[in-house]
Amino acid sequence: MSRSTGTESPQSAVAADDLDRAVQLAVAVLRAAPPTAWDGKAGSLEWDCWETVEHLSDDLFAYAAQLGPRRPPLGGNVPFVWQSRRPGGPPNAVHADRAAGPAGLLQVLEASGALLVAMVRTTSPRVRAHHVFGVSDPEGFAAMGTVETLVHTHDLAEGLQLSWNPPADVCARVLARLFPDVPEDADPWQTLLWATGRTELPGRPRRTTWRWYGGVQE
Repeated sequence: MSRSTGTESPQSAVAADDLDRAVQLAVAVLRAAPPTAWDGKAGSLEWDCWETVEHLSDDLFAYAAQLGPRRPPLGGNVPFVWQSRRPGGPPNAVHADRAAGPAGLLQVLEASGALLVAMVRTTSPRVRAHHVFGVSDPEGFAAMGTVETLVHTHDLAEGLQLSWNPPADVCARVLARLFPDVPEDADPWQTLLWATGRTELPGRPRRTTWRWYGGVQE
């Protein structure tokens, strides 16, 4: 699927390098947040900014874990215990030590991203593992982790009053991999925000429900 990016046409496959780039850019932006801002809401989410980084870290960790067993599960998640620390908070296996402050929180994010990057780089493309949106391959998990990073950093940037404008080529590749139902003639970043229910596009109202398609075309 080709998309107009205003630059050269992106490669069709999402790579571990795309995920690594997204995580490193996100961490760099989030380091600029003042230490007192992390208890505020993350954009339109019900979670605060600290919880949202924990949730994102947990997503990246969980995707890496799904690819980890010699025979990855096809019918469910690797059975870690996911728990919320407050009613309405995100149910995570990964929680950051509050005593380590925002710098420690971002180390947790960077480390979780590195786990998934490493798993994508070292796992055979023939491997399949469960995800609720379709049994997927390492490229699919890289794309899912990249979407989580791009979109939740948008939520965080809104809550922390930071600027976040990720690379168009990375956005275009994850759209091509996970969102075959979205328009191809709009800016890739704005399209990704629309696809994940964050904004409107011209002539297209904001989505109230959405999903991606992580399954593999065999």
